[in-house]
Amino acid sequence: MFMREIELRGHIIDSLILPKVFDKILEMGGDYKVLEFEIGKKKEDPSYAKILVIGKDEKHVDEILMELRDLGAEIPEIEDVELKPAEKDMVLPEGFYSTTNHKTFIKYKGRWIEVENQKMDGVIVVYPEEMRAEVKTIRNVKKGDLIVVGHKGIRVIPPEKPRESGVFEFMKSEASSEKPKKTVIRQIAEEMYKIKEKVKETKKGGIVVVAGPAVIHTGARDALAKLIKMGYVQALFSGNALATHDIELSLYGTSLGIDVKTGKSVPGGHSHHLRAINTIMREGSIKNAVENGVLKEGIMYECIKNNVPYVLAGSIRDDGPLPDVITDVVEAQEKMRELLKGKDMVLMLSTMLHSIATGNLLPSWVKTVCVDISPAVVTKLMDRGTSQAIGVVTDIGVFLPMLVEELERLENERERADKERGRDNNNSIKEQES
Repeated sequence: MFMREIELRGHIIDSLILPKVFDKILEMGGDYKVLEFEIGKKKEDPSYAKILVIGKDEKHVDEILMELRDLGAEIPEIEDVELKPAEKDMVLPEGFYSTTNHKTFIKYKGRWIEVENQKMDGVIVVYPEEMRAEVKTIRNVKKGDLIVVGHKGIRVIPPEKPRESGVFEFMKSEASSEKPKKTVIRQIAEEMYKIKEKVKETKKGGIVVVAGPAVIHTGARDALAKLIKMGYVQALFSGNALATHDIELSLYGTSLGIDVKTGKSVPGGHSHHLRAINTIMREGSIKNAVENGVLKEGIMYECIKNNVPYVLAGSIRDDGPLPDVITDVVEAQEKMRELLKGKDMVLMLSTMLHSIATGNLLPSWVKTVCVDISPAVVTKLMDRGTSQAIGVVTDIGVFLPMLVEELERLENERERADKERGRDNNNSIKEQES
């Protein structure tokens, strides 16, 4: 047998980190012994556990420790990270460390360094002169880059369940159609309102919306356009379909040839999306269509008018596609990754593929809301590593208008409070003058 000690710190009980560690050790054929265990007495007090991990040999224990690090385990006798250079562009050294989406630190030259641009399924590249480390995708690795290998000197900090209750509690994100929608939507709106106020004050952070064409088909197009106009969207991710049907609706009043007001098919409507694409092709871009007065409303119109950047990532199914669609998926992924940096929340609206793709680019501390009529979409997103997501199982055509309504209520309340404060200040000044 071979044995190594690990330590766990934080809210390891109610965040379920401790039982996950026990389960992982047993699942991998190891055993454990709890050497020390201290439970925090107050809400703000962390807990602590020292555990002896037992395996068949050193290699077996190393394999277990590699998995336990991703759950937040620390090895007391921490050594510096081990680095090996990339032998060629896009070729990694054997034994490279594959990143999670959790906050990660590495110990290098005796100092703990926070890893930048955290995301899952990348590698850590270290820059010795700058004492800096960042996550890179395989495609962006260059010959000679110093890559972290093995599991020495790595500390992973998974998100803990917040002690206060709220819609963004980690570990309580199971998708259910029986959750009280109005309450959940109100809480999401309150969080979005706080983020908007922060963006106004700091010019940093914000909200990214990932949306599918169901937003148009279900009649929620105007609600999303209003969210953009109100300043609640700092970036939009989608594909050719959302933009095409948004423009189709603006030009012809149809979505997939169906009149959105009557729900009836329109003669020749099956070609409307192609005619919409052709119109934008003639103008050269969506921006040109807006500036030339051809496109006068809708989601893409509001993005242009409010300088909201967007990424339309193409797929093999696309008609056209629109000239703004990025058909190189690697280029689209890089642009999405850049726009996600520093954002506070991602709102995923009825699009499984784009939602999971975005989730794979996110660090685990970004608040994530996934709205879909199918619980399976939310489950798949979480199963692929975006465990911080909360799921709202409902029709997007119902969700978005309710969300806008809640945000308008919050803004009206703030406006009334500001007016009342202004009146109080004026009365105070008058009293002083008298």
